Amino acid sequence: MNTDGALDSYDVRILRRLAEDGRITWRDLAAEIGLSLTPTLRRVRLLEEAGYITGYFAGLDERRLAGAMIVFISVTLERQVRDILESFEERVSALPEIMSGFLMTGGADYLLRAVVRDLDHYRHLLDDLTRIPGVAHIQSSFALKSFINRPAPIVRAAV
Repeated sequence: MNTDGALDSYDVRILRRLAEDGRITWRDLAAEIGLSLTPTLRRVRLLEEAGYITGYFAGLDERRLAGAMIVFISVTLERQVRDILESFEERVSALPEIMSGFLMTGGADYLLRAVVRDLDHYRHLLDDLTRIPGVAHIQSSFALKSFINRPAPIVRAAV
């Protein structure tokens, strides 16, 4: 990382390689990016401290663990006031079927991505969502196919 905090080409290579395989050995990482072990480890630690690397994760098979059906759920609240927003986010975060959630602009207040086993499972999730105070409207769309799912892009690179 440069003194101004900008990523250089070594940092970009480290981030790309760790995004592909977070279990790569430090020695193999160093060899692949073209640095010795000590400078590679120093760069990884700096990237962690600067918040570019937030953790190391195992890629889990959602289909086998949670269900094969992906559903996007748009939720409109009765009012957008802090207490209702915070309560909604807290309640939704406790539902294991919800994989991600976003506060949105536009027609709906929230967009949720959920994974369910089947329609009966979805109906139970829908029942849980409708019991959350402040929910005015729910609209769902089921994904027919997932064709891209990539890690965060690395675009802030100085070359």
